[in-house]
Amino acid sequence: MKPINLIAAASIALLASSSGVIAEECNAAGTVGSGGSASAGGTSASSLGTAGTCRTDDGTTSSIGSGGSAATTDGKAQSKTHVNDSGDKLKAQTKAQAVDKGTFSKSRTKTSTDGSTLDSTTRTMSHVPGEKPGKNTTNQKIILPEQ
Repeated sequence: MKPINLIAAASIALLASSSGVIAEECNAAGTVGSGGSASAGGTSASSLGTAGTCRTDDGTTSSIGSGGSAATTDGKAQSKTHVNDSGDKLKAQTKAQAVDKGTFSKSRTKTSTDGSTLDSTTRTMSHVPGEKPGKNTTNQKIILPEQ
């Protein structure tokens, strides 16, 4: 038996023999998410965000994620995401934008949780000069019940 396979076999045996941790059930839990995309001419942009919270007798656990992308055939495209963790509050924001001369597409998603309220909003916009801009907003908000 090769040394790598021996190490892998020993690792699997160790994991199989170790006692598992029992997961605690959530007293209150929720997830939210929103996302969207916009395109015009040779540009496109999309963003999304998601957050989840589980409240137990021992405390609250939350997670958050966000991301986006932008593309263009000839212009400039950029996408940036920022996540802020301040104690029991999590916030994430993603902005994606593509511009080609006067034509553009952009998408922005803001997502947050504070352990009892979860919120996610996405706004998109696209525009071709001389035409009416296309806009859309999606929102999901959950307020967890008190214990």
